Amino acid sequence: MVSVIFRAFRAIDEPESCDKFVAGHRSVLEAYGITMITSNNAQWAKHKNTYVILAEAPDDGRALGGVRIQIADDDFPLPIAHAVGLVDKGIHDLIKSFDGVRIAEACGLWNSREIHGYGYSFFLLRAAIALANLLGVKALFALAAPVTVEMCLNAGFKVEHNLGKEGFFNYPKLDLVATAMAIRQPDNLTDARAEDRIYVQELVAHPNNVVESVGPKGVVTIDYRLNPNSA
Repeated sequence: MVSVIFRAFRAIDEPESCDKFVAGHRSVLEAYGITMITSNNAQWAKHKNTYVILAEAPDDGRALGGVRIQIADDDFPLPIAHAVGLVDKGIHDLIKSFDGVRIAEACGLWNSREIHGYGYSFFLLRAAIALANLLGVKALFALAAPVTVEMCLNAGFKVEHNLGKEGFFNYPKLDLVATAMAIRQPDNLTDARAEDRIYVQELVAHPNNVVESVGPKGVVTIDYRLNPNSA
């Protein structure tokens, strides 16, 4: 059995934790030859409306993975606006259509080789959707790599077919493909699989809880600490 802590916090409150997130994420990206990407830019760590879920080892707190919820405001646009806007300006019109509604992006999802294959990316995505709900987000965007598209669909995201080539883009390199996706109503997840919807709803109801789940390599234990009031 593998145990991990999923701990949420506001980025500006914990600069050292943000540094751990950035270093771990960078090492994963560099393994794939990726160096120029918005999530690899630590400017988000100074953004008052960015929240982080850091996956940590319970013995020494080393970073094992993570994901960010970046809420859009006038100071800091969503990463997807920059990434997709390079090839399709329509992303800006899409985001403007949500004026007056709190929107955010789930971004920077990664996990280390140490926990690779246990399904923690999927659990991090579910945790991100739950945190978005706890933060009052009404629409949640994501730019998904090919290996994460299916799990995003299972969790309730839908492809934004009006952007790029039916939602697909060459990003962050010409030989890589990313898919623009969004959940229009993360509070009800009508497009999610039943098991994913129930899992997220349980996290929203009990954001601080220890949960045993079955992953591809067996049982994993996650100590969820997602309450944004304590983040």
